[in-house]
Amino acid sequence: MNSTRAAVATVPCGKRGRGAGTTRTSWPPAWMLAAWLLFLLFLLLPLRLHAQDEAGRGIGDTSATADSSYANGIAGEFTPARGFDIVKTPRGSLNISFYALFRYMNQLPGEQTFTDHLGGVRPVKARNDLNWHRSFIWLTGFFWDQNFRYNMSLWSLPTTQQTLIFGNLQYRFNKALTLGVGIAPNLTARSLQGSWPFWGSSDRQMSEEFFRGGFSSGAWLTGEPLDRFFYTASVNSNISQLGTTASNDTRDFATSVGVAWMPTTGEFGPRGGLGDFEYHRKAATRFGLSAAHSREGRYANNDAPPNATQIKLSDGLNPFDLGSLAEGVIVEKLTYDEIALDAGVKYRGFNFQAEYYWRWLSDFQSDVPLPPPARETIFDNGFQAQVMQMVVPQRLGAYLTYGKVFDFYDRRPWELSGGLSYYPSGTRSWRLNLHTIHVEKSPTASSFGFYTAGQTGTTISLGVDILM
Repeated sequence: MNSTRAAVATVPCGKRGRGAGTTRTSWPPAWMLAAWLLFLLFLLLPLRLHAQDEAGRGIGDTSATADSSYANGIAGEFTPARGFDIVKTPRGSLNISFYALFRYMNQLPGEQTFTDHLGGVRPVKARNDLNWHRSFIWLTGFFWDQNFRYNMSLWSLPTTQQTLIFGNLQYRFNKALTLGVGIAPNLTARSLQGSWPFWGSSDRQMSEEFFRGGFSSGAWLTGEPLDRFFYTASVNSNISQLGTTASNDTRDFATSVGVAWMPTTGEFGPRGGLGDFEYHRKAATRFGLSAAHSREGRYANNDAPPNATQIKLSDGLNPFDLGSLAEGVIVEKLTYDEIALDAGVKYRGFNFQAEYYWRWLSDFQSDVPLPPPARETIFDNGFQAQVMQMVVPQRLGAYLTYGKVFDFYDRRPWELSGGLSYYPSGTRSWRLNLHTIHVEKSPTASSFGFYTAGQTGTTISLGVDILM
């Protein structure tokens, strides 16, 4: 407790903040609606050309590991592609693989403001930039026993001037049980459980980005105990280690679990990603559940900005920033609970998948007592639904996403987005992507994603990525 601060905050702590700092209609302009209608027609009336008879990767596809018996099994971000074998001996192996993304992104309009839930007017930090956006280099293999696998990952994000080296170790006892330690995801959404980078575009969509946790050091169990039923259970240091050092961490852990049932084919395409690039002749289905719990801190002294940045309120504010819940008050700790249900189907080049999220922020600990309205549990829920059609098999895919958040502050953020992905090599390994978003009152923000807090408008992205 900071004794130099007032004993009780008596300043406004409004719950039902609405409005925007600029006068705008809540609907996209007419030209954009017309463009979406044409795009939807293009999506629903695809050009059906000859495709391969069975699901599977082509001979030139480098996007999946050659040694699929020992898939990483924890997250797409830590799963290499086929790569290049450097060393292979009876007692050890070394493979090198990489991912690279260059992207142009423009968030429009370039100058606007928004009104937060307390009635404060804030600027929207809209970007217009060209960036070598993301790099991954993986060094993977086994040591001594082929069931003992290692992964060293070099991750670089020039957009935020961040470069890290991390990894994990895993031992596969049998099909039902693999034990792993290292950097791992909190299992809060399907996109954290293997699908990266096979999404509609190169980053997550609004709803999943708002509700999800992140990555941190931990230990996990994963496997397939029953035919076509998969599970992962994880214990992590917190819901996101990015920017947080051990000296700033607390004694609390984050726990999470994810399960997936794939009743019809036992798989959902490479990495379980978006799109039926492989053209399933038999419908592939997946049903899943994810859940997480964590006692989170701001991981910084009260006289410094918080190092915790993963959690956002539905107006895009960081709850650990000074004055986010009530003017003049710093939240030092809170409890994060989240549940997500997902389902999807792939058939003959068509893919539909959706996920619903529930999130609770509660048990706020602050430097001075919060006023009664600001002590309430903050409950937000929402969903996203995605559809993708391979218009030209193994060459061109079109997709749409709709997401909406039903939030505690009644702001009701939503987005409609879509795009085209062209695969020059006829494999998932090389993609050219055009991605457009219309968002209303963006509830999420990051320096490496598509969204900035409070934005109402259009985002356009054009990128090229390669996975080898």
